[in-house]
Formats: sequence, C-alpha cells, structure tokens
Amino acid sequence: MFSLKSSKPSFKSYLLPPQHEDKLSPETKIKKLKAVLLPGEIVVNEVNFVRKCIASDTSLYDLWGKLVCTNFKISFITDSPMPFQKFNYRNLLLGEHDVPLTCIEQIVVVNDTKRKQKILSSNQKLKFNPTELIIYCKDFRILRFRFDEAGPESAKKVCLALAHYSQPTDLQLLFAFEYVAKTYHNPTNKTNGIDPGGGGDPGPKTPLFETYSDWDREIKRTGASDWRVCSVNEGYMISTCLPEYFVVPSSLADLDLKQYSHHFYGRRMPLWCWNHPNGSALVRMASIKDLLHQRRIDQRVCNGITRSHPLRSEVYKCDLDHNLPGIQEIQTGFSKLKHLCVNEAFDETDEKWLSSLENTRWLEFLRVFLRQATELVYILDSKRRSVVLQEEEGRDLSCLVASLVQLMLDPYFRTIVGFQSLIQKEWVMAGYPFLDRCNHLKKSDKECPLFVLFLDCVWQLLEQYPAAFQFTETYLTVLHDSTRVSLFGTFLFNSPHQRVQQSTEFAIAKNIQLGDEKGLKFPPVWNWSLQFSAKDRALFNNPFYIGKSVPCIQNGVAKSFKRSKKNYSSTLRGVPPSLKNGIIAQPELMPRRNSLILKLRPESVQQIPGTQNNGLEQYLRDCFSKTTDLHGVILPRLDGPHVKLWKLCYLRWIPEAQINQGGFITAFHKISMLADEIETLQTRLRQYRSYPLSKATSPESEQSHMFFRADELNGNYESADFLSSSFPFSPVGNLCRRSIMGTPISKFLNGAKIWLSTETLANED
Repeated sequence: MFSLKSSKPSFKSYLLPPQHEDKLSPETKIKKLKAVLLPGEIVVNEVNFVRKCIASDTSLYDLWGKLVCTNFKISFITDSPMPFQKFNYRNLLLGEHDVPLTCIEQIVVVNDTKRKQKILSSNQKLKFNPTELIIYCKDFRILRFRFDEAGPESAKKVCLALAHYSQPTDLQLLFAFEYVAKTYHNPTNKTNGIDPGGGGDPGPKTPLFETYSDWDREIKRTGASDWRVCSVNEGYMISTCLPEYFVVPSSLADLDLKQYSHHFYGRRMPLWCWNHPNGSALVRMASIKDLLHQRRIDQRVCNGITRSHPLRSEVYKCDLDHNLPGIQEIQTGFSKLKHLCVNEAFDETDEKWLSSLENTRWLEFLRVFLRQATELVYILDSKRRSVVLQEEEGRDLSCLVASLVQLMLDPYFRTIVGFQSLIQKEWVMAGYPFLDRCNHLKKSDKECPLFVLFLDCVWQLLEQYPAAFQFTETYLTVLHDSTRVSLFGTFLFNSPHQRVQQSTEFAIAKNIQLGDEKGLKFPPVWNWSLQFSAKDRALFNNPFYIGKSVPCIQNGVAKSFKRSKKNYSSTLRGVPPSLKNGIIAQPELMPRRNSLILKLRPESVQQIPGTQNNGLEQYLRDCFSKTTDLHGVILPRLDGPHVKLWKLCYLRWIPEAQINQGGFITAFHKISMLADEIETLQTRLRQYRSYPLSKATSPESEQSHMFFRADELNGNYESADFLSSSFPFSPVGNLCRRSIMGTPISKFLNGAKIWLSTETLANED
C-alpha cells in the first residue's frame, strides 16, 4: 500500500548548482569579460590572466583582467576598481584602460628569463615568449602588462597582433573607414553625416568651410567687402591641396588665377584668411617656383591685395621659412621634451630638470612663434597694412602663425565655436598634412607636432588672459588627445582632396552608394557628443570667461547689456614697474647659468623690415600699460616667468607632478560653483520679470553650463582622490611609475602639516 506521506526524493544530482555572478572564481570572471565594441570594430586577439602594473616597484595595486586587441584599440578589461580613485569623467568611445592604436608610439616586449627585449614592428617575427609588454603612447603615457599567469602562446599572439594593427600599411586600413562603412550600411545606427557641424550638441554649429556659403558668411562677418569666394578649384581641378572654395581679391579674375597657379608650389594660390576692421587683410600663399615669372606674378598678386584695401596700403610680406624654425627642429625639440617627461623626470637625484627642460628648446619655440604673431598683429592693427605669409608649400608654419594672429585680434575665435571654425578653416581645409605630421601610419619621415605647438601657444594665451577665452585647458587637452583617435575625419587626412579620393575608392570596394556625396562623410571631432556626455562637456566651459554681452529681460523684452572697457579689470594687475614689454629689467634677472631668459632678453623685439623698431616697442608698451580689453587685441608676454610648461597635458600621468586638492582645479572648482549660482539667480530673475510671481518662485530647471554645481557643494567633489592638479585625466598617475604611497611627498600631499624626516619614517610601525 502507498503511504499518504510524500516520499523523499531519491535522485542525486552530480552537477554543480548554478552560481551567481558574484560567487564565480576570479579565473572564471576574467574569462567572461568582454570588450565593448563600436560599429565596425572586431576583436583581433585576446589573452586572459594579464596583470596591469600600476606602480613599477610593487605589485600591491596591480589589476588582473583580460587584454584585448581590436582593429581600433588595445583594451584592458577588468572588474576591479582602480585603487584610490573616485572618478566620474569618462570617454564614451574608450574605456578607462583603452588606448587607440593610432595613439601608440612604440611597443616593447620583454622576456625576463632570457633577459631579452625587442621593439616590435609590423610583420616582424618574435622568437621568444614575452613575459612583459610595455606600450609607449603619444600622449606621454606608459602602460605595462605582465603575462606571468597567461598562456605564453596567447601572449605572443596578442603582442604580434598589436604590432600589426597599430602600424597599418594603407590609409584605408584605419578604423574610421570601417566605422563609417558600418553606419552607411546600417542607417538606423548612422552617427555621421546627420549633423556635421556639431552632432547632438546644443548651440551654434561649427562651420566646416566645405561649401561656398561658409566662406561667404565669413567674408560678411569680417566685413571684407572687396574680396570674393572663388570656385576655380571646384572638383580639385587645379590644386589637390587647396579647398574647393576659397577667398581671393575681387580684382583677380578666375582666368588669371588659373594661369598663375602653375607657378606656385603645389599650385597653392593666394588664400585669404581674415580681414581686420580697418581693412587690412591676412593672406597666405606658397612660394613661386618659377624664377623667370616670379616678379611679375608676385607684383600682380600684391596689387590685387592692395586694391582690396580701403587705404591702398602697401602689402607686407613675411617669409616664414626664413624667420621660424623648420619642422625638423621642432620635431627634435618635441622628442627631447617627451623623453624628459616620460623617463623618470622627477627623480630626487635629478636637480637639473629645469635646465633639461630649457635644453629641449620647446619653450623657446613657443616664444618664437608667439613673437612672430605679435609682430604681424602690429603690422595689421597699428600700421594698417595687409600681410602675406609666404612659405615654400604654404601648409605648415603658415597654419600656425595665421591662426595665432587671428586669435590675438578677433574675439570670435576665442569662443568654442569660433576656435573650432578657425582650426577647420586654417588647418583642415587649408591642407595641413595631418596624416604625415601625426604619423598615423607610422612610416612618415616628416612627422612634426606643429598642431601640438599651436595648442600649447593657445594655452599660453589662455594662462595669461583666462577671462578672454570661452574654453578651458581641459578642452585644449581633450582636443590634443582627439588627434590620436582614428575615428574622426578631422585629423586623418593630408587634404580635403585625399579624403574624397580615398573614401570614394573605399566606397566602391565596399559597394556603398554615395549618391551626390563627394566621398564618405566621416564624423568631425567637433561632434563632442560622440565622446562625452553633456555633463562632461560642461568641463569645456570656462567659468572665468566674460562674454560680449549679457542678456537681460525687462517686461518680457530681451535687452543686451554691453560691458564697456571700464567694466573689465586687467588680468595682469599688479605687474611690477620693472616689467616692460614682457621683459624683466636687468637687476631682476635670475643669475642662473645658461638661462633662456638671458639669451632672449637682448632680442625680445626683432627688427621688422620697413618699420621702425621703436614703433613696435611703443605699440607693445601701450598695450601692456592700459587696462586689458578682453574683446580687443590680446598680446602675449614673452619673458621667462610667463611662458610655462603645459603641465596638464605633458605631466598629467606623473604622480610626483600631481597635487591633491591643489593646482588650478581648486580655483576652477570654486569659480564654477559661483558661476552656477549666478546662472541660477539669473534664471530666477528672468522668470520673475517674465511671469507672474507664483511661477517665478519655482523656475523651470535649466541645464547648467558648469561641471561643478552649487547644489553639489557637499557632494563627492571634495574628495582628495578626485580633485587633483591632473583633473580630469589621471587621479592616480602614470600606470608604470614608482609608487609614492607611504613616502614623505605622499604624506604631505594627503594633508601632513610638515615634512617627515627619514628617522621619523624609520621609527613608524
């Protein structure tokens, strides 16, 4: 008979019960980690059980995870948090431990047992199994990975794959082509071409100067009445390194331009850059290679520029090849700077770091270019003469000088949109060879960091006139890093023609229907919403910036209150009387041997042919003596104390150079919250004046322009681990440097009142 009681189950399972994710073993967790991929991105190779080194002298803070190589980046994936880090800022395209392949400078593999090391190049064989991988990056980072627990063959394969894909042999192998092809084949996921001026970012769009109308608007904005948009190069029929549309004097006919073009290097005819309100123009052009016709053509071009001037002033020609250092000198100086900042620059035994910095000549190059731009500002503004920048090919030094001159003279270019349009106009469309100078394919012998030098010059001006610029040094640093991301078309090609030609060939090979489009439309770098959230993009807004006008609403009518010069206070008040024209008087010079200040002092103002040297001196004296007009001309001070090293860009990965709760970020933090509080009060005031009192007490919330908010005063932004002088890039420091935890400098930076002696440290538990 069956019992009424339920019997106990007799089945015994020999399978393990399902485990929750948090109960998995570390090995299983690492194997389950997967890379986040973009459209068109594929995993090439990967290796498990890799150790990422945080400090070179201890493994206490190292991270364990998986190392993945894709056709876009090298990615280290881990579920372990970074030590001592509270960090909210992140790139939407790149993870915390990701590096784009185009940002990799050098790959070194090491075998500890055999005591061998090798610099890996593309298509090379590796005869030993690596135990360590060291990656030197173009943004001065160094990454170290250990393969102690990883499979030797897997480690070898991932290193070879990294060497191969980081050194492509052809332009069309760069990731941007695969990314764009995927978006064309899948229109629902299409992120390029929708809004080329600025993506999903609110506010005015950045003109790309690819169309006739963009140039025409710029002519009208600057009031260049006797200049016209020329379409003689439409379809790149004359020059492949000029834009299809550019601006020329109205008196020069298209037929004459076609005839003259054959005599210029690269057929680069005169290219208008900008017009001063007084009528003087800034023009750039290549040298005339045909000596027999040089004088005649040069005279015809200069006459055309003179006729476009209301005063018919004589044209001033500036030979940049003669006045400025060449690209090879600049590259050598930058290599020395990188070596100084990367190779244990802050050893306690190294007491000559500043002298080593001086010997790189990088700060000297900054002074030379800023000085040259200052002299040309004097010619345009005071002498009221048009300036022609002449360079052999007209697409390197002239990009930098023309941009600096416009930045000093035109406040529009000190706004975010204006600055982006300046780069688009004077660098991208004017044919600066980004592909060769950035060496994206790792095979150019003409690499040169001219664009980095330009951003550094801009930072020097921003440092001296913080209220004159709408953007911050974080924006400049992010822009510097974006040149190494092989997804945007902005910094990927040598010319607009190369983009059209290469992308058209790629589209035909991939069976992409272009229609009426001239080549594929790559996403521009100005589409910041692809990289950063709206919150993080607020870091680009400078809380010190004083806008041209402040909107004010009275009785429902918008009015504009324009500040006069008296409303501005000089950003350099309290300058000692001995500081004149950016030069320190002799008694105040620091008596340091081999000082760059001593070398530059006698030649602080170069002689300008055709002008009085004392005229330039008087112009500088007048500019520096009066209250600074932030929406007028700004001129740099060029003496030693004012030209500084751009620490946030070059030293952000070095722990010894970082200051917790210190540096510029402390002022930025406080000013941002104050600016946010003012914005809130202005919003409530507008609501009060526009609506009944009942509605004014509860205004609609608006998106703040500041990263730090006044209502977050008690939030985690006060954390010492989050706010450091390297914010927002590296709260902990370089990932292969000596650990400074427990050292006197560490204790001091974390709040110690005094320096602890060696004896005191030795007696501590």
